[in-house]
Amino acid sequence: MARLADYFVLVAFGPHPRGSGEGQGQILQRFPEKDWEDNPFPQGIELFCQPSGWQLCPERNPPTFFVAVLTDINSERHYCACLTFWEPVESTQEVVCTEDATEKEEEADEGGQARLSSTAPAQPGQLFAPKTLVLVSRLDHTEVFRNSLGLIYAIHVEGLNVCLENVIGNLLTCTVPLAGGSQRTISLGAGDRQVIQTPLVDSLPVSRCSVALLFRQLGITNVLSLFCAALTEHKVLFLSRSYQRLADACRGLLALLFPLRYSFTYVPILPAQLLEVLSTPTPFIIGVNAAFQAETQELLDVIIADLDGGTVTVPECVHIPPLPEPLQSQTHNVLSMVLDPELELADLAFPPPTTSASSLKMQDKELRAVFLRLFAQLLQGYRWCLHIVRIHPEPVIRFHKAAFLGQRGLVEDDFLMKVLEGMAFAGFVSERGVPYRSTDLFDELVAHEVARMRADENHPHRVLRHVQELAEQLYKNENPYPAVAMHKVQRPGEASHLRRTHRPFPRLDEGTVQWIVDQAAAKMQGAPPAVKAERRTTVPSGPPMTAILERCSGPHINSARRLEVVRNCISYVFEGKMLEAKKLLPAVLRALKGRAARRCLAHELHLHVQQNRAVLDHQQFDFVVRMMNCCLQDCTSLDEHGIAAALLPLVTAFCRKLSPGVTQFAYSCVQEHVVWSTPQFWEAMFYGDVQTHIRALYLEPSDDRVSPSQEVGETQSQDDERSALDVASEQRRLWPTLSREKQQELVQKEESTVFSQAIHYANRMSYLLLPLDSSKSRLLRERAGLGDLESASNSLVTNSMAGSVAESYDTESGFEDAETCDVAGAVVRFINRFVDKVCTESGVTSDHLKGLHVMVPDIVQMHIETLEAVHRESKRLPPIQKPKLLRPRLLPGEECVLDGLRVYLLPDGREEGVGGSGGGPALLPAEGAVFLTTYRVIFTGMPTDPLVGDQVVVRSFPVAALTKEKRISVQTPVDQLLQDGLQLRSCTFQLLKMAFDEEVGSDSAELFRKQLHKLRYPPDIRGTFAFTLGSAHTPGRPPRVTKDKTPSLRTLSRNLVKNAKKTIGRQYVTRKKYNPPGWENRGQPPPEDQEDEISVSEELEPSTLTPSSALKPSDRMTMSSLVERACCRDYQRLGLGTLSSSLSRAKSEPFRISPVNRMYAICRSYPGLLIVPQSIQDNALQRVSRCYRQNRFPVVCWRSGRSKAVLLRSGGLHGKGVVGLFKAQNTPSPGQAQTDSSSLEQEKYLQAVVSSMPRYADSSGRNTLSSFSSAHMGGHGKWSSVRASGRSSVLGADVGSRLAGRDLLSTPHTNGTPPDSGFLRPQRAALYIIGDKAQLKGVRPDPLQQWELVPIEVFEARQVKASFKKLLKACVPGCPAVESGSASFLRSLEDSEWLIQIHKLLQISVLVVELLDSGSSVLVSLEDGWDITTQVVSLVQLLSDPFYRTLEGFRLLVEKEWLSFGHRFSHRGAHTLAGQSSGFTPVFLQFLDCVHQVHLQFPMEFEFSQFYLKFLGYHHASRRFRTFLLDSDYERIELGLLYEEKGERRGHLACRSVWEYVDRLSKRTPMFYNYTYAPEDTEVLRPYSNVSNLKVWDFYTEETLAEGPPYDWELAQGPPEPPEEERPDGGAPQSRRRVVWPCYDSRPRVQPDAISRLLEELQRLETELGRPERWKDTWDRVKAAQRLEGRQDGRGTPSSLLVSTVPHHRRSLGVYLQEGPVGSTLSLSLDSDQSSGSTTSSSRQAARRSTSTLYSQFQTAESENRSYEGTLYKKGAFMKPWKARWFVLDKTKHQLRYYDHRVDTECKGVIDLAEVEAVAPGTPTIGAPKTVDEKAFFDVKTTRRVYNFCAQDVPSAQQWVDRIQSCLSDA
Repeated sequence: MARLADYFVLVAFGPHPRGSGEGQGQILQRFPEKDWEDNPFPQGIELFCQPSGWQLCPERNPPTFFVAVLTDINSERHYCACLTFWEPVESTQEVVCTEDATEKEEEADEGGQARLSSTAPAQPGQLFAPKTLVLVSRLDHTEVFRNSLGLIYAIHVEGLNVCLENVIGNLLTCTVPLAGGSQRTISLGAGDRQVIQTPLVDSLPVSRCSVALLFRQLGITNVLSLFCAALTEHKVLFLSRSYQRLADACRGLLALLFPLRYSFTYVPILPAQLLEVLSTPTPFIIGVNAAFQAETQELLDVIIADLDGGTVTVPECVHIPPLPEPLQSQTHNVLSMVLDPELELADLAFPPPTTSASSLKMQDKELRAVFLRLFAQLLQGYRWCLHIVRIHPEPVIRFHKAAFLGQRGLVEDDFLMKVLEGMAFAGFVSERGVPYRSTDLFDELVAHEVARMRADENHPHRVLRHVQELAEQLYKNENPYPAVAMHKVQRPGEASHLRRTHRPFPRLDEGTVQWIVDQAAAKMQGAPPAVKAERRTTVPSGPPMTAILERCSGPHINSARRLEVVRNCISYVFEGKMLEAKKLLPAVLRALKGRAARRCLAHELHLHVQQNRAVLDHQQFDFVVRMMNCCLQDCTSLDEHGIAAALLPLVTAFCRKLSPGVTQFAYSCVQEHVVWSTPQFWEAMFYGDVQTHIRALYLEPSDDRVSPSQEVGETQSQDDERSALDVASEQRRLWPTLSREKQQELVQKEESTVFSQAIHYANRMSYLLLPLDSSKSRLLRERAGLGDLESASNSLVTNSMAGSVAESYDTESGFEDAETCDVAGAVVRFINRFVDKVCTESGVTSDHLKGLHVMVPDIVQMHIETLEAVHRESKRLPPIQKPKLLRPRLLPGEECVLDGLRVYLLPDGREEGVGGSGGGPALLPAEGAVFLTTYRVIFTGMPTDPLVGDQVVVRSFPVAALTKEKRISVQTPVDQLLQDGLQLRSCTFQLLKMAFDEEVGSDSAELFRKQLHKLRYPPDIRGTFAFTLGSAHTPGRPPRVTKDKTPSLRTLSRNLVKNAKKTIGRQYVTRKKYNPPGWENRGQPPPEDQEDEISVSEELEPSTLTPSSALKPSDRMTMSSLVERACCRDYQRLGLGTLSSSLSRAKSEPFRISPVNRMYAICRSYPGLLIVPQSIQDNALQRVSRCYRQNRFPVVCWRSGRSKAVLLRSGGLHGKGVVGLFKAQNTPSPGQAQTDSSSLEQEKYLQAVVSSMPRYADSSGRNTLSSFSSAHMGGHGKWSSVRASGRSSVLGADVGSRLAGRDLLSTPHTNGTPPDSGFLRPQRAALYIIGDKAQLKGVRPDPLQQWELVPIEVFEARQVKASFKKLLKACVPGCPAVESGSASFLRSLEDSEWLIQIHKLLQISVLVVELLDSGSSVLVSLEDGWDITTQVVSLVQLLSDPFYRTLEGFRLLVEKEWLSFGHRFSHRGAHTLAGQSSGFTPVFLQFLDCVHQVHLQFPMEFEFSQFYLKFLGYHHASRRFRTFLLDSDYERIELGLLYEEKGERRGHLACRSVWEYVDRLSKRTPMFYNYTYAPEDTEVLRPYSNVSNLKVWDFYTEETLAEGPPYDWELAQGPPEPPEEERPDGGAPQSRRRVVWPCYDSRPRVQPDAISRLLEELQRLETELGRPERWKDTWDRVKAAQRLEGRQDGRGTPSSLLVSTVPHHRRSLGVYLQEGPVGSTLSLSLDSDQSSGSTTSSSRQAARRSTSTLYSQFQTAESENRSYEGTLYKKGAFMKPWKARWFVLDKTKHQLRYYDHRVDTECKGVIDLAEVEAVAPGTPTIGAPKTVDEKAFFDVKTTRRVYNFCAQDVPSAQQWVDRIQSCLSDA
């Protein structure tokens, strides 16, 4: 029995002591006045009575009632029932508090009290003060409290003739039962009667309707997230205007958490004065009046549930983990079935009559039942993971969290992990883990209903039935008796609070109340104390746990076959069959990725241990250790699958003898795993072992219960089955019956059991934590566990101790012995901390604990001494035979800097190398060596997997391409030891992730890094491989003295102009303006080059591209103008001017070649000769150049042959310049600064460019391109996408809509192609200046100007660099992807934004191409004019001019735009030490990628192949050639690079120029040539530029591990394959067939395409005949012959390899699919129609023509040879019907053709008579013509299949057979 109420308190309004407007509560009276001994009076009641604050009110409010909950220091809850009513204020009070009545009125209103308008108007200015009756109780009987307080109020208001003191006295002395379902009727002596009902089971919460109301207010999803938040210890705050609702919501949430108890701050109603509690760091569940919502806004980590608005707000920084699937969705579904049963029936055509919903109380229980089931499913089998550590005197129980998570398959689950780590679960274990106690509904559910819940999972109605059964039980718990006796309580009358004649609540007589209380107390003393009778039983454990979701563990599903392999391997090892074991080992190591295989391994090894010891020989020991390491490497620190636990006894059992008296145990070889340094692992292991021993302690048949001999067997078998919990339960039951001595004895036995285990574990831990070589203190630094363990376990370590650990962890002494003690000290501290924790928890006496602390350092010291001997002896073991190092092949001139260091090459995250998606063997990891040469870093080795075969793995990259080098710690694939490693990443997309072999010392590794760094960043460019290769001077030679620079430069420039004139003059003679060669000589060298012998000789100079007559080898200065002439020759071809400035020429030529920069004085980074407008004098150029960054003023670089528009390039503008010029309104006065004059010069310059264009020379036409109006910024122009904002915005306005007036493409193109003509206006500006948006900000173009600014946003070089870094990571991740498949690759590719940059470049280039094509000139003026400007200008020329799409033209383009115009190759490639900080920025590579994208879309337009682009991409970063070194021509001249002596012939030397190398190679092999090259003369390419049309360049992703990158041709040529020969043993000849692996072989070499194959074959045959011919000549002959044939057949002049089946303006993607009536056909032939004349219809016919032979390609059906023809029925292929066809026998071509009908021109099929084996009579088959004689059937049998024919009659059949036979015999 317990008191119903502890205290009765009367609280009234009192003025605030500081005189503020607020009042405060004052306790007027409290009963009893003395505190109860067992329950002191709770503090702060006056705050909780009026949670919104004490305020006066201008009118009477109706009384209110709510229950607040206070929690005391012992975490007991006190329920304070508060009934508040209002009384008029006495005048004294009024004076204090009148001043702000209106404000108070509003506040009171917000406080949630509903105001009724007073019927009897109160006196003006009358105020009312609140007064509260409070009942404090430890029991939760809300309704009884409401009735009792209501009764007291009614007596007072109605003036009933009842003594209030008696009522309160009775209330305080009333006692009620605690539980057990009993009822008690009470009366307070005012003629009232109330029945108090207690729940049947105390442990189940009483919720009344609170849970149902909570769901009603917030909805399913919100309540579920609050539930998860409360369980995972987040802060939850409820808001409502009603206090009662706040209390109910909090009560409901707690009820849902059952069987867990909420143990943090719980305040259902928080007073306003205590709002700062909300910023506490601990979790809480708190309710606050909605009036204070504003104060809760700045709480960043609180989940706010608004009960009135039905919302739950989760802050951004809070992550609530959801329930694990499938429980989340199942719970959601069941909840919706309970709350909304009509949802299931909503779609029925004939819904049943409405089902009656459950009552609110019942629905409440159903909702709780759903959560009770949820907990039963979540915690199912939890009792199997309890460790009972002590049974007497009190049970000590621990929960093995890791095992539980592992067996439930929820290791990754965030929710369950947090729940198990939470305080609530710790309470659950200590409360419910006890084996012998009273049980409740949850225990039964977990023990007995699990199978049922599993079976019901997919049957919603069965689930619902189960929920209703549970709900019945919960309901019965709260309402055990159906008919409850009626309450009878007096209530006040309606609106009684508004009556005027209120007297204030009287002061009560304390004496009377106290007397009643004392009387009752005296009575109680005589009564016996109430004992709560408990029915205690053994708690059932329930079925063992299962995984929550049967997941298959991916690729490692352990089939029985895998386990068999593991068993076999182990038996081979122990039988000494080492070769067999070695074969199986890789398979075993793969199988050990799976859990079952690891368990199987541990089990099998256990079988080979006798008496805790197993001595092995060296090989066996190595095998066992490797397998153990493999098992342990995937163990997490928690060891949730118990693998480390199973292996722990084994590592101290397996050993080998090193020498007499020295034994090495397996533990010294398996220490490098994180699990050993995790305290939680050791604790779980320790408790598990203690449990086993304690169970054994009580299972021993003790002396006092000796049973008769025949029963011994039975008891033993029973004992074996009993779990530790059962034993403990039995012991707890017997405990009270034992004598005191017996109890003492048992306690002592248990304590010493725990103590002995602690000693045992101190030893075990020292075994696994002390390294074999104690001088290696890596343990200290790298094991997370030993450095900072305080955080890991809640250990009882003092701060001083923790501090000492931290210090020793950081300090590193130089002395070896100091380090040794450091290791020892760290291990001692680790073990001591462990011992402290487990011994205090399991009740070891303090004496024993002290003894242990003394023992631990000795144990560690002893162990260190034994290890020293082991370490010494293990060094003497003969080394394991390692494979021989394979030496790499080197280039001529390449030298080895560091000889091979043994390493393991590890997989780099690409799947192919490890036999991933592409299949194939696991080539990586490979074992071999890394070499460092002057040119490359090379790994060569063999795969560690012996099943792969003898494949040599080579991975290399140029030293110059290294972009990142970092040290790593990795496990070696063979021994699973942790080793130092190095990860090298290169910009050529190779990655070397290497683990050094143990024989490689750290100094060798360091030396390797230093040498690599030295080679990667030489101090001077002369130190690079391109210079040191075959040259006289050493890399260390100092740079030349500066004084000789100037003279050389001067002499050079003097001759430069002279020579250029000479060249140009001579070229006028030999070559008219460039015309693309006609179709006849296309593909052959131009005629002059053919006569020239030098140009095809092996010793090609970069110069031989010009006619040889211009070269005098002896004239050094002739050489000097080499590159200039290359540019000049291009300007000449384009008709871009002369060097002469005489007036006669000036008239005709708008542009001239100016030598103004020949001394590189105006602009260092420009070439010496520049194209400028004829009218501009040289001295003006100096001034113009000042307006531009880096002095890069606008110069012409290309001119359109058709529209005569020119393309100019320059650097971006300085602040002054065009911008200033546009902004200046009036003309500059003479006094203005010099910059203004240069601005004027600039304006003149641009005007001169405009005038030089023929169309604009005389017209002064107004420019119609007004400023970009915002209306056009929208989305109508196709270019609107170009200025899309965000990270990738580009062009400004709808320039596209005002581009050329030419009709471009009539079809709508959504892929980013140019716009259709509807968007183009005919009027255009003469010159568009494409500039950076930031530069041209605020510019208002003057409409009188003839140029227009196009502001665009471009990315900067640093963005290119950042994007490239991410692209590298995407293509070569470096570590295996977390998610498999292409998803992660595509995601990281998108994040890199590389393709977005490519898209922008193409988009801008196509825009410029459009403008040029339409006749407007364009000046590209971006950044400094050497990065993006160069990319755009080069792309524009490539797209507009077919010449640049030839091999020679592309070379010229790169030389002119990239090299001469000063792209900073050395700076962007970080070639020297100076550039190290800036890093690699692949501007040129990005340009090549753009070219690759265009190449893909227009494969017939390029003479060079994709391989050529990859080759340049690789070598522009490799520094093998001098071509791409240095930043400008000026620097190259300084170093004497541009003009080299021709004196010594350098045939034998390696090429210094990449072009020379390409020329040499092209003569030998067609690798750079594109066979599908068939250009159209006038073709301007307009590629699609949308990201969806771009492809990832395979240069980034492909790899050949057979020989390394294939771009060094000399290295890639492997040894020739041997011809087929008889095998020596007389077997069959070996086949030449070989497996081609996607990642291993270079596919173009192993499987060349048909044409390359044929050319190779021809070359081989001709070489045998002794008259070798170059492949190019052969190819040209074939093409010429092809053309002749085509012409004889009378079909015009064909010109290409692939039939042009494409409409004229876009022949993209090579083979074009043409939809026609015949369906989609592919037409491939060796030549085509002349595309320029082809129309769509003719190309369609071309597409439909048969591809069977070359003969019929160009002939119509009429002109064919027809030896015999007629109709035959032919049986179709398998399952096809017979059909009549028109057959033609052609003796000339030796074939039988068939057509659909006689006049059909298209042949439907051909039977080659060469393949016919026999013609025989046939038989009719199903579906044959019915009327025909059987003898009219005949079959033609070919080598491929049998054709069935049938003639109309027998004679014609005979005729056909004879004709075919004669044809065959003629052949």
